[in-house]
Amino acid sequence: MTSLDDLPLRDELRGQSAYGAPQLDVAVRLNTNENPYPLPEPLVARIAERVAEAARGLNRYPDRDVVELRTELARYLGRTTGHLVGADQVWAANGSNEVIQQLLQAFGGPGRTAIGFEPSYSMHALISRGTGTAWVSGPRHADFTIDTGAARREIAALRPDVVFVCSPNNPTGTATDAETVLALYDAAQAAKPSLVVVDEAYGEFSHQPSLLPLIEGRPNLVLTRTMSKAFGAAGLRLGYLAADPAVVEAVQLVRLPYHLSAVNQATALAALEYTDTLLGYVEQLKAERDRVVTELRAFGYRVTDSDANFVQFGRFADGHGAWQAFLDRGVLIRDNGVPGWLRATTGTPGENSAFLDAAKAVFTTHSTEHSTEYSGDSRTDKESA
Repeated sequence: MTSLDDLPLRDELRGQSAYGAPQLDVAVRLNTNENPYPLPEPLVARIAERVAEAARGLNRYPDRDVVELRTELARYLGRTTGHLVGADQVWAANGSNEVIQQLLQAFGGPGRTAIGFEPSYSMHALISRGTGTAWVSGPRHADFTIDTGAARREIAALRPDVVFVCSPNNPTGTATDAETVLALYDAAQAAKPSLVVVDEAYGEFSHQPSLLPLIEGRPNLVLTRTMSKAFGAAGLRLGYLAADPAVVEAVQLVRLPYHLSAVNQATALAALEYTDTLLGYVEQLKAERDRVVTELRAFGYRVTDSDANFVQFGRFADGHGAWQAFLDRGVLIRDNGVPGWLRATTGTPGENSAFLDAAKAVFTTHSTEHSTEYSGDSRTDKESA
């Protein structure tokens, strides 16, 4: 049987693992940061109407510039963040991963370098490598916040072409404040004009306001988002960015023709009609997340402050053994590759209670007393959605 080693694979892809997470048939699945609430039936009916209308024209290519959807996404951003943007500042694609890929195709590539601050969203590194962009992992403090001083020095020395910042950060849940983003942006522009990408996939769940206003007057600052989490539409695969109109023009140079199907556009437009209902679910999830944080700490766990729809907690001498102990109790969470820590998605109240029951039992059988402190230099490609 032929193996990867036998193929003429690019050198930077050798030894890498494909993106993914276990999908096991268990009672409680809290490992991929999905929104646990199905779409409400009136929205399902509205999607059916919109898709039926789109189906009548499937013999024709879809709107390649996605004008109606970009207009509605711009309206959504303005309404929910207080910062107005135009349709010419918004771009949409098949999930935020395709948006990131298009940005790296336009601003990265062979001979260019991207930097991110790990542990963080592993697709930034994977897509960088996939586009031939060299990847460098930057520093974080022991509390998982970005070490701004060290990051500025590394940017000055490296002179990267693309800088990635997650807020809230996946897998830790930590938010990045505006001052840190501005410091990194200034450092990146001083080294040489570089694109700074703020990944706000979990922005709607944050205690902090969106960093969207920072794009004003900063043509090399981009904010990316997704409809997978807050809109409960992981199966839709719809992501988008907001930036200077010139950035939108740039990604159009590399996008595939008619990249976003008429069905996807119709479904996303229907979902945006139900923004209030869907953001109501977000408020429920935020309250449940805070409950989980409080109860985990009451059990004796260490819990990273979370601004996302998940919680990172520990510490475990044997993280994978603890992960298995949860699975043995019918609860699937994420072994995210950060030594001594695990991550649990916020689910429904019933799912969260089942998780907390398991967490209480696991705490008594898996001592956290002998694990080493996080040193700020962990590197992982294990992280999932």
